[in-house]
Amino acid sequence: MRASELFVRTLREAPAEAEAPSHKLLVRAGYIRKIMAGVYALLPLGIRTLQRVQRIVEEEMNAAGAQEVRLPAVLPSEPWKQSGRWAAYGDEMFRLKDRSGRDLSLGPTHEEFFAEIVKGEFSSYRDLPVNLYQVQWKYRDELRPRGGVIRAREFLMKDAYTFDRDVDGLRVAYQNMVEAYKKVFTRCGLTFRMVEADPGLIGGDVNHEFMAPADVGEDLFVFCPNCDYAANVEAASTRRPEESPQDDPEALQLVHTPNRAGIQDVVELLGRPADEMLKCMLYDVGGTPTAVLVPGDREINESKLARVLAPAPVRMFTDNDFAAYGLPKGYVGPQSLPEEVTIVADHSVRARSNWVSGAGQPDYHATGVNAARDFTVDRWEDVSRVREGDPCPRCGSPLQVSRAIEVGHCFQLGTRYSVAMKATFVDEDGTEQPYVMGSYGIGVSRIIAAVAEQWNDDAGLKWPKVLAPFDAVVIPTNMDHQAVVDAAERLYGSLRKRGVDVVIDDRDASAGVKFADADLIGYPLQVVIGKRGIESGNVDLKARATGERTQAPLDAAPEAAIGILESVP
Repeated sequence: MRASELFVRTLREAPAEAEAPSHKLLVRAGYIRKIMAGVYALLPLGIRTLQRVQRIVEEEMNAAGAQEVRLPAVLPSEPWKQSGRWAAYGDEMFRLKDRSGRDLSLGPTHEEFFAEIVKGEFSSYRDLPVNLYQVQWKYRDELRPRGGVIRAREFLMKDAYTFDRDVDGLRVAYQNMVEAYKKVFTRCGLTFRMVEADPGLIGGDVNHEFMAPADVGEDLFVFCPNCDYAANVEAASTRRPEESPQDDPEALQLVHTPNRAGIQDVVELLGRPADEMLKCMLYDVGGTPTAVLVPGDREINESKLARVLAPAPVRMFTDNDFAAYGLPKGYVGPQSLPEEVTIVADHSVRARSNWVSGAGQPDYHATGVNAARDFTVDRWEDVSRVREGDPCPRCGSPLQVSRAIEVGHCFQLGTRYSVAMKATFVDEDGTEQPYVMGSYGIGVSRIIAAVAEQWNDDAGLKWPKVLAPFDAVVIPTNMDHQAVVDAAERLYGSLRKRGVDVVIDDRDASAGVKFADADLIGYPLQVVIGKRGIESGNVDLKARATGERTQAPLDAAPEAAIGILESVP
């Protein structure tokens, strides 16, 4: 490929809205261009890199025994409604109507429709197991698309679905896909961690995310440096504390706290630390008023709370709810709640006695509040958000927190979708049984951003050679010097004959511009030919990933270039 013919224009400045390094560099280097918020055009460099990622994904899926299919992006609403996700997806789902007024969607995922396909084709236990996958564009109306293709409204995903006879079969299929995912991300050059995760709208009891650590990542995960525990913060747990003895409880007393409805306000007024405050948050849980208790220095993890209280819907109290139950917002404590209120307490509440909490009347708090004596906990659950330094649930070592980009997610779905979709098979004993399903997603276009976040420097992108749009660039520094041009052309032709995917920068531009663009675009190898090189009979070679520079004789340059390409990451 000739740079003079390549459809790319590099930019010296990134767009004002770009914050993530990958977003800035992919725009500046001419890989993507914004069409609207969360929607990007892929230019030739972007397409070539995407195709390389997709090829790796497809090779590993095929090696794992998955078979490729392709389902449509435009989907009817009926299967969504049958599973309950037409309503559950809310505004995140793109919805439209056809000319007949039929409800349709642009697919954010395809669990229901794979279940429909399989139940229409296979009906016996002898047909199982089944492992199908597709690489398809997905559509989600993200509230806050960000980071270029890190979180976009249109994105390319590989989604796979397994169908098994029983849970034992699912576990085997799941582990098979997990191992395939590890190979995909390793081949793509990613540093990654597999972590326990929150299933979200997909569902399933067992699920894991694959996280690529990055400073701009919008996902947080905790990990233990002493053992192999790692989990998304939405699913992470900590070691349960020992229960505080209740031998010498203080007397409950009211304290006047005018206009001090917040935890920090009470801390400042009473001079007591936040971990002595008992935070009492109120929720409507399927029509039942529910108080959730955590220490004042901790936050409620609403993803955990929703799982604990499922399948009832959970929403935080509004002002109207407080008024309906006659409760003073900001001054509620568990000892003052009406009997119809269910109390759910985090395990961390066991670790202390003599709490400070709301007194149940405006402008007053209570001290000396103790469980059992002053209030009864209906359910002890893990509902608080884990934070750095909390003890690991496995070994007790302090947990650490890191930011990351989610690049893959695996789910053991069980029978959630097969039951809803009436997707069944006839078992060996003649009974009708639902398929036991697994779901497995990889963000193909997101991998580009994740790798760009991990493989860059101040000068630009430093692609691993397996993902770079081209293997090398030949740079003649003096286009007005015929010997330089001729030598560059010979080298370019020789590399192409040897199977190297190479660009020759034949533009009428300065050497400085060519060097800057080569670094920005991230060609793994730069081969530079100039007047001094012609005079000395040498070419300069630079490995982009390592920055290592070497020289080679002109007549041995192709072999030297291939040798460097074989050694670079």
